[in-house]
Amino acid sequence: MQNVISLGKFRGLQQSSNQNGLICMLALDHRQNLRKAFNPAHPERVSDQELVDFKAVLISHLAPSASAILLDPLYSAAQSIARNDLPGNIGLVVALEKTGYSGESHARQSNLLSGWNPRKAKWMGASAVKLLVYYNPKSPTSTAVRDLIDKIAEQCSEVDLAFFLEPLTYSTESPNGKLDATERRLVILQTVKDLSPLGADILKVEFPLDVQYNQKEKDWLAACSELTSACAIPWVLLSAAVDYDTYLRQVEIACQAGSCGVAVGRAVWKEAVGLSKPAQIEFLTHTARQRLELINKTCNQFGESWINRFSTPHINPDWYQHYPFTE
Repeated sequence: MQNVISLGKFRGLQQSSNQNGLICMLALDHRQNLRKAFNPAHPERVSDQELVDFKAVLISHLAPSASAILLDPLYSAAQSIARNDLPGNIGLVVALEKTGYSGESHARQSNLLSGWNPRKAKWMGASAVKLLVYYNPKSPTSTAVRDLIDKIAEQCSEVDLAFFLEPLTYSTESPNGKLDATERRLVILQTVKDLSPLGADILKVEFPLDVQYNQKEKDWLAACSELTSACAIPWVLLSAAVDYDTYLRQVEIACQAGSCGVAVGRAVWKEAVGLSKPAQIEFLTHTARQRLELINKTCNQFGESWINRFSTPHINPDWYQHYPFTE
């Protein structure tokens, strides 16, 4: 079934896709976890400028091999435009949320970055925004998370801006929040069912199986196909900090099952952290770029274009008098 999508949202997704309508998004909106990668013992000693400079190097070397790039408002989004690091033909997706969560570990609360919203992202030239939420259907905060998604969906519609939604699941039973292998598939599937109808345009989804315990690709395919059937909108696969080789296998399976692409971060570039500048440039120019290009090729070969899931409104010559269109 096709959903009707507005002109501005359609254009934003076009800008974030390759020529085949597949999304190969490079994720670089990391904040606190990037500080920890630089200095695990004392992340507070990593300066803001170190984050800005590191991201600038990654953007300049890897963005041309992606269809879009996901950046944060603090250390990379505006800087990448002002320094002309981000090519004009690459989609810009900007995060809305604060890093991390508040509340108890079993009842996580997602929070917006103060002073930032979809309207401002539209003003500064973003193709789309992204909202990360922590979600478990059984959590006491699940209703509040859905309300937050509704709020952002409405704000995006008001300015006709594409909306990527990224739910990260967690256990309400385990002290460390990690879902066990059985629970993972059920929680991710229910999360997709709960959140995909709430007004986002693309859902960023975790791989539904714990591949440490299940290496059978026929089971991977079945679980990803289950996601596609349950998802009201197109979806892309997160890398979620798995190693590159594992992620590439996951991408092929997910795309065969109906995914419209990827949002990949550390699986491509994590080894660049801590390298000397010459070694860093060497790694990004060769290894990281080749990884991203192979992921893009895999999406093109097996993926389902997001365009197939949407239709645009009928356009009459006087369309501009009634724009933005209402249901």
